[in-house]
Amino acid sequence: MQHDQYVYRLRRERSAGKKLIRLISFIFVVFISLFFLFFAFLGKFTNSPLISPLANPLIFSSIPFRDTFGRGNQLNTIINNILKNKAGDYSVVVINLKTNENYSFNEHKLFETASLYKLWIMSVVFEQIEEGRLKKTDVLTEKIEVLNEKFKIATESAELTEGEITLPVGEALRRMITISDNYSALLLTEKIRLSSVTSYLNLEGLNESKIGTVGGSPTTSAYDTALFLEKLYKDNKNLNENTIEMLALLKNQQLNSKLPKYLPQNSIVAHKTGELGEYSHDAGIVYTSRGDYIIVVLTKTKKILEANEIIAQVSKAAYDYFQRK
Repeated sequence: MQHDQYVYRLRRERSAGKKLIRLISFIFVVFISLFFLFFAFLGKFTNSPLISPLANPLIFSSIPFRDTFGRGNQLNTIINNILKNKAGDYSVVVINLKTNENYSFNEHKLFETASLYKLWIMSVVFEQIEEGRLKKTDVLTEKIEVLNEKFKIATESAELTEGEITLPVGEALRRMITISDNYSALLLTEKIRLSSVTSYLNLEGLNESKIGTVGGSPTTSAYDTALFLEKLYKDNKNLNENTIEMLALLKNQQLNSKLPKYLPQNSIVAHKTGELGEYSHDAGIVYTSRGDYIIVVLTKTKKILEANEIIAQVSKAAYDYFQRK
């Protein structure tokens, strides 16, 4: 009798244990279901046009950065052949702003900016003008010796070693962009401060770019440079007055031996060049009746003349391709 009671009690305990396990399993399944339903519900609100997405909408969120032309495509083949077996380092980004087609090669490789850093200076100056901290009529003045010392420019490499530079902000901007005048850039940089440029790069998501410390070299990538140009282009579409002025400066570029070299004579190219030592770059927006596109070519090689010719050839290849479409 005692044995039977023991067996009965054991069976009841086992049955209760199984029920408890089933209950725990049920609660777990309900919890998981509610968890996923909650985040699905939350997702509907994070996609709301009233809430800004985490990524800046002007970043390449709509333009996946890969070769979308395809391996057999003519532009892909031509650009690869142009770059094939060339001595030195090359980085290329081409983005059709109408169709989102794009080509990239070594787009995240870092290069010294040479004069491309002047694009950032221009943007920060216009930003401070918009904020009322600067006016285009403000006159800036500084001794050449002070600028050389402040920006650690050695006497043997300095373009100027004495005298004084005095320019209104607007004229300094024009010279800095259209003829790449270095002392206009230094004068503006002294005024706006390097820390403001660093803040600008961080705010705009130009994460592969650095202005450098005093005495250090600014660096960037073709990716970041194309991103800068895309932001500029889209701001212009919104009729931003400062952006319109910045693009006007770039369209008046006087150094046209690279990207525009083999394009039709009346082509409109808003671009900025850069040359320093082994570095030669050109980056801009080409405006055409069939659609506008961004093109960035950064190079580092001891064969500078060859690099300049390659930049011109890549530019011609992109132009011809888009005109045939």
